[in-house]
Amino acid sequence: MNISLKGTLVLIGAGKMGGAMLEGWLKAGVAPAQVVVLDPNPPAEVKLLLEKHGVRHNPALASITNAEVLLAAVKPQVLDEVLAPLVSLGKSKPLVLSIAAGKTIASFEAHFGRDAAVIRTIPNTPAAVGQGITAMTANRNVSAAQMNLAEQLLGSIGEVVRVEDESLIDAATAVSGSGPAYVFYLTECLSAAAEAVGLPPDVATKLARATVAGSGALMQSSGIDAARLRQNVTSPKGTTYEALQILMAENGMKPLMIAAVKAAARRSKELAS
Repeated sequence: MNISLKGTLVLIGAGKMGGAMLEGWLKAGVAPAQVVVLDPNPPAEVKLLLEKHGVRHNPALASITNAEVLLAAVKPQVLDEVLAPLVSLGKSKPLVLSIAAGKTIASFEAHFGRDAAVIRTIPNTPAAVGQGITAMTANRNVSAAQMNLAEQLLGSIGEVVRVEDESLIDAATAVSGSGPAYVFYLTECLSAAAEAVGLPPDVATKLARATVAGSGALMQSSGIDAARLRQNVTSPKGTTYEALQILMAENGMKPLMIAAVKAAARRSKELAS
């Protein structure tokens, strides 16, 4: 991956997600001199990363004269408070890139102006191991070059998809943003089911975790459609077939998952309003 920066990349917030992105950028060859990190108290591992690469940490704002990207990676409840003193960084007309859940494009325009180029995204927690996926949407001021740069920056933590309508970010949040929790709960349920048929708890946990993780890895690496992979495992009238009669029943997993995702999307809209 080649990240083509001309100016300075300002990372606002270097917690778990911001730190993971910083590590990905440096591995991708971004020059440390092109990065500034603004965070009063980053985690110890991020401090070590900053020191190792000589990345500027909390310099005087007046020294940042050529900001090309402002990436906001702070908790949404403190975002407005954090951005208020950083408005001067908007003088260089940077791309404003947000990974703050629930914060709309309009909330950034309120700080940096209606003519600011703003991209709103929703990454997910597997980004911490470089296996995330991020949905992003832009306002009318974002150029094609800025969209490409955003994809490069977000690509450091996994895959990237574009959505044209900002309202669809709520749907993406419900699927991929919240989705890891659904998968983790599936693992819990599979482990409990294993215990219910007599397996010891430690064996049940190992089987469930490895099955879910391995199946995900197979789906990712093979590129085969999920339905086809399911069919490949299912012998006619065999054990898997019997289980799927329960899971794929009219009141089985699909309607339950649809209801869950709709509830998450509805709550995402409420939080962004």
